[in-house]
Amino acid sequence: MGGHAPGPGGVSWHNVDEDAYRELGAGRQDVTVNMPLARLTELLPRPETAPPAKDWEAVERELGVRLPHDYTSLMATYGGGFVDNYLLLLEPGCGNSVYDLLRHAEERDEAYEELWKYEDKPVEMEEPGNRLIPWATTDNGEYLFWLVRPGQNPDEWTLVINEEGGEEWERHAMTATQFLSRVLSGELRSELLWSRFPEEVHSFRPALSLQD
Repeated sequence: MGGHAPGPGGVSWHNVDEDAYRELGAGRQDVTVNMPLARLTELLPRPETAPPAKDWEAVERELGVRLPHDYTSLMATYGGGFVDNYLLLLEPGCGNSVYDLLRHAEERDEAYEELWKYEDKPVEMEEPGNRLIPWATTDNGEYLFWLVRPGQNPDEWTLVINEEGGEEWERHAMTATQFLSRVLSGELRSELLWSRFPEEVHSFRPALSLQD
């Protein structure tokens, strides 16, 4: 399956069969959005109430990038929420701030800017203009990001995971929806996420139902 590649200064990457997870070619929205989402809904219960509609133009103006089509479809189906009592699926402008992608994006930018003054950054982040945008986090503090490269089609962004408080990183060449469906089905296992994730019986708790 994947390989473990040490980077400069001890930063390590776990590569997980990048070519193998490119489904039938880039830019095929019918494949990269609809099929993985349909598969995910078979695995993960949908919320009883549809999530509120999202002003994606406003969200993308604030972030400065277009977001992947699979993610906007994922939000229209689930919205932000808690997956298998471990993974926090983030939603831009979520009414529960714990699940707000925009808040987490700002906090991660500030945290890494400070951290990388003293520690080595991943080699991908040495490339001018590259940035990380979180789409999920966990109870343990791991973060799941899109690796955003200037000029790259957002539907082709690589996913990267950073272990909690460490220099271990993992790379997955697939969409967020593909990642979730493959992890929940047991087809894919991350070396950085909690060993007890996913649970045998999957659950989704909408973020708005978890407010104090």
